[in-house]
Amino acid sequence: MIDLIPTCLPPALIFIIGAFLIPFLSGRYKTAYMLFLPILAMAVLLALPHGLHWQFHFLDYTLVLGRLDSLSFPFGIIFILISFISVVYAVNVKDDLQYVAGFCYAGGALGVTLAGDFFSLYIFWEIMAVASTFLILARRTQASQKAAFRYILYHIVGGLFLLAGIMLQVSKTGEVAFGFMELEGLSAWLIFIGIAVNAAIPPLHPWLKDAYPEATIAGTIFLSAFTTKSAVYVMIRIFPGADILIWLGAFMTIFPIFYAEVENDMRRVLSYSLMNQVGFMMCGVGIGTQLAINGTVSHAFAHILYKALLFMSVGSVMHVTGKSKATDLGGLYKTMPLTCIFCLVGALSISAFPLTSGFISKSMIISASGHEHLTLAWFILQFASAGVIAHAGIKVPFFTFFGHDSGLKAQEPPKNMLIAMGMAAFFCIFIGMFPGFLYKIMPYPVDYIPYTGAHVVGQLQLLMFAVLAFYFLLKSGRYPDEIRAINLDFDWFYRRPARAVNRFLDIVFNGINSVCDKLIAQNLTSTVAVFFEHAPARLTLLFIGKDNTKKIWGAFRTGTLPVGVFAACAGLLIVTLYIFL
Repeated sequence: MIDLIPTCLPPALIFIIGAFLIPFLSGRYKTAYMLFLPILAMAVLLALPHGLHWQFHFLDYTLVLGRLDSLSFPFGIIFILISFISVVYAVNVKDDLQYVAGFCYAGGALGVTLAGDFFSLYIFWEIMAVASTFLILARRTQASQKAAFRYILYHIVGGLFLLAGIMLQVSKTGEVAFGFMELEGLSAWLIFIGIAVNAAIPPLHPWLKDAYPEATIAGTIFLSAFTTKSAVYVMIRIFPGADILIWLGAFMTIFPIFYAEVENDMRRVLSYSLMNQVGFMMCGVGIGTQLAINGTVSHAFAHILYKALLFMSVGSVMHVTGKSKATDLGGLYKTMPLTCIFCLVGALSISAFPLTSGFISKSMIISASGHEHLTLAWFILQFASAGVIAHAGIKVPFFTFFGHDSGLKAQEPPKNMLIAMGMAAFFCIFIGMFPGFLYKIMPYPVDYIPYTGAHVVGQLQLLMFAVLAFYFLLKSGRYPDEIRAINLDFDWFYRRPARAVNRFLDIVFNGINSVCDKLIAQNLTSTVAVFFEHAPARLTLLFIGKDNTKKIWGAFRTGTLPVGVFAACAGLLIVTLYIFL
């Protein structure tokens, strides 16, 4: 198998090129083909030895499409695995646009993960941005179109920051290979900002909670997996140990909690929760120790699975009922018991319940902050852990499947959706029960033992505290009411002031444009045209006099002047133009 690797396509191109053949297939052949693509990509990745592959020369640089090492390997594994699960979940969708966009998007994420040079990284980075936009547009609503427009604007700007930083860095060093960089100098900061946009680091985050809930049901599963986690990977690769990430990540774990608690739309709650979890990862990157990096990678791996499971469960409810808001849902555990169970597995995993994947990953980051004596960061992460239990671990399953009885007539979603949720739930529990399988593929040797008495008891106490707090707030009537509203955070700046600025600039510049159009494009050009139309007759009258005005004008209009007169007039016009011009 390894001997065939040099002639095989990179996993990223297997997805991207393979995506464009999907519209030409139908029925079972299409389903089998789409399931085969991630299987082939996984086979290639597993057969590939660590090192540099698919190298070629472009201009004076060496581009590398396959850098496989202990960091890129686990990200490649989980990206392909979640692609397979997402395809299983989406096979009942009758929309080739979503399939093509989803595979191109997944291929872009794989390309970023395996890229060994800045140029390849940037190309795949932009493929991700464009392809993911179509997953939002594919819902084909006015809200999704507006969200997609704002989404792509954010990523275009982020991509430009990244490109500017890359060009400065390459011009300074003469090298396109990328690795660890100190966060110093203009090029490093531009690259950092470009990555931070994709990581949804505040205040560059509104695109995530704005766009993900407007995407298609299947598209949201892809979206939850790739953009932010590929940014986590690149941040680990380039800026491990950057102190600023500790505090940006810590803040990122806290502020989404409050928005998620008052949010009505379940997919928007999960979008805020996604930002909260990426905050843990950013904090781990900032700490930068081996324990912290292992924790970040393992948490990214686990998070992709349980977040996809939560989005799939809410998406299944949305598929069956057409609703995703807490005010419209409730009581569905009676008619959707399997979906409810899968949602509870995802909720327990994100809450870091013992024997689930979140328990064996998130705690590594918190422990790393304690080992480095980052007391404030440790307290923030503990508080954020309790907060995520409240909104994602309790609120989502409670208001979706329990709470008040909405009276909705629902049923379980199609079997393919149940199978996909079952696969994700299996991995959430399997990794939690047997963490050694995940720890074996971490970037550094892992000597962390998650199942200690102190850790299990401490986590159970935290879980019980969050459950009791939710219960007492709910019973006392102090829990935030689920109401239909638009909750604004930093997107207020483009929803309010930016619109006012846009209107002002529209009035000023379009006003100038209108005046110029009227004076130059219309009045001036028509005046010049009329002048040259009448110029021969007027010049003739200058020499002949005004006695024959009517006769001269009539002759010019009808073209009945003798040839000699026309020749003389043409000569006079040429001489006049020569004199004045």
